[in-house]
Amino acid sequence: MKKVRNVIGIAIVAIAGFFMVAADHIDAPDVQGGTSDITDFYAFQGANTDNMVFVANVQGLLSPSATGAAAFDENVLIEFNIDNTGDNVEDLVIQAIPRDGKMYFFGPVAPSSTGLNSTIQINATAGGVVDITPYNANEIIATNGGMTFFAGPRDDPFFMDFAQYSEIIAGNATSFNDPGADTFAGTNVMSVIVEVPKSMIGGSGTINTWVEAKRK
Repeated sequence: MKKVRNVIGIAIVAIAGFFMVAADHIDAPDVQGGTSDITDFYAFQGANTDNMVFVANVQGLLSPSATGAAAFDENVLIEFNIDNTGDNVEDLVIQAIPRDGKMYFFGPVAPSSTGLNSTIQINATAGGVVDITPYNANEIIATNGGMTFFAGPRDDPFFMDFAQYSEIIAGNATSFNDPGADTFAGTNVMSVIVEVPKSMIGGSGTINTWVEAKRK
């Protein structure tokens, strides 16, 4: 068993079959731009409506010239947390950790401990492994037990007109422009994606979910 601890803030959303997103491209100096820096968390119903998709993006604002050398940190665990009882404590986790060019997924499985510290659930019966997709290559997708997995660089999907936002905050404008200017256009992120059958998540149909990056 390997233990890791929380090193950054977490993104939390409650979902009931709808698309939800939490974004945070500007973090504290200790993690900003680092390998444990979460930029976005997405949770939404899959094209197969019996499935849920969880997406964690890390290492934001990568330029195209820097993306080829970007890599997942083997000392950083990405952990998707799922609360299906409404008490804001994780009942299930899906863990992802890279090793030697592959991303290993464990869960969904009940964690052996909750809160800021985690133990990698290497004995989980659910999960899978996928080769990490290189930059500018066709995506590599793996499936196992009804779950689908991806890990690798992607264009940053989050849209934000940060310059106009700054004008609004400063009192120089009252609204965003249509169309606006995408501050993150042309930048990339490192994405971890898992699609999982709803039957493996359980609960009453509404879940609380959040993602954490934890360093060994």
